[in-house]
Amino acid sequence: MSERDWQQRVDPSKPHPARMYDYYLGGKDNFEADREAAEKVLNVLPEARLMALENRAFLGRAVRFLAEAGIRQFLDIGTGLPTQGSTSEVAHEVAPDARIVYVDNDPMVLVHARALLADGDAKSTVVVEGDVRDPDGILGNPDVRAVIDFDQPVAVLLVAILHFVRDSEDPFGIVERFKRVMAPGSHLVLSHGTHDFDPERSAEATRFYAKATAPFVTRSGAEIKRFFDGLEMVDPGLVQLPLWRPDGDPPPHLDAIWLYGGVGRRV
Repeated sequence: MSERDWQQRVDPSKPHPARMYDYYLGGKDNFEADREAAEKVLNVLPEARLMALENRAFLGRAVRFLAEAGIRQFLDIGTGLPTQGSTSEVAHEVAPDARIVYVDNDPMVLVHARALLADGDAKSTVVVEGDVRDPDGILGNPDVRAVIDFDQPVAVLLVAILHFVRDSEDPFGIVERFKRVMAPGSHLVLSHGTHDFDPERSAEATRFYAKATAPFVTRSGAEIKRFFDGLEMVDPGLVQLPLWRPDGDPPPHLDAIWLYGGVGRRV
């Protein structure tokens, strides 16, 4: 994508969830509109920054677990900016031969991600444009197919992305479409925001996404578990993010993490 195309497609006046997430993580790839929207969320929900950090930590643990289990293909959808602790960084620490496809629909993310990965092996790590709401577009993309062999086990990562999909856009049907192409031994990695712990404050915080390029739709734990229907849950199942195979003791701030995460295996 040329700089001119990037300028034409990026609207700096409209907050974008990926850039807001970058701000929560302390990154610099965001605009004033993203920072203003994120600060409004933080005023209501100061835990949001901690949630973002725990989500990134969950991603790292899940990718490491799968790489150690022998998975060598990772399809990371709605990746955001692949900065420190990214899928490719973690997977390649364990398995240098792992192949990764990053998918995002934000032109700014695409440009920066490609720049960050420019020194890597183009045959093992690629960045493609795509939208989780169009699974057939992702699965049929020749650049995806050039890296991912869906006849072999693959890890499909839907980490903190489905809560940006409205019910009317059929999030469960979207996940089913990805599950249908997953060979036995494949895994689904998923995290998702919930209103289970404080419905009122959760609703107040998510309303600030109304003017963003995508809404924030929280769901109950029971609804989130439905995404794993037909898969065998990896222990410990669907849990709050810090409880999924933690590196140490559970943190004292567990009640501040309003996201569930889990990994399911296609048998």
